[in-house]
Amino acid sequence: MLKTISPLISPQLLKTLAEMGHGDEIIFSDAHFPAHSMGPNVIRADGLKVNELLAAIIPLFELDSYAPPLVMMAAVEGDELDPNVETRYLQALFGDQSQHKVSRVDRFAFYERAQQAFAIVITGETAKYGNILLKKGVTP
Repeated sequence: MLKTISPLISPQLLKTLAEMGHGDEIIFSDAHFPAHSMGPNVIRADGLKVNELLAAIIPLFELDSYAPPLVMMAAVEGDELDPNVETRYLQALFGDQSQHKVSRVDRFAFYERAQQAFAIVITGETAKYGNILLKKGVTP
């Protein structure tokens, strides 16, 4: 155990976050995401919800201020998004600050970004469209 670091952050995830550079992207995916076929480093966080991990890592992780730092998958035509998923994620990252926005990209564009991501963290999240991409920024 390390002081001030959440026990939800595994040693592998902590190492990955430290190795990332400015502009690198990491995905926190739902349990259904095809991470192992995407190519980048895959970290398992089974049993944890995405919002729990977001809340644990955000004190350690600077978001990019030069590009949209939060990206989620848009609903496929005919599907609907559950607005509570995005709300939970923003709450975990920023508390009650509602001025932060999430960019949405279509499913295949999200998959392309995932293939280029520094890492994908597979969680136990079961919410539909429960994947979020974070772009790392420069530590002030």
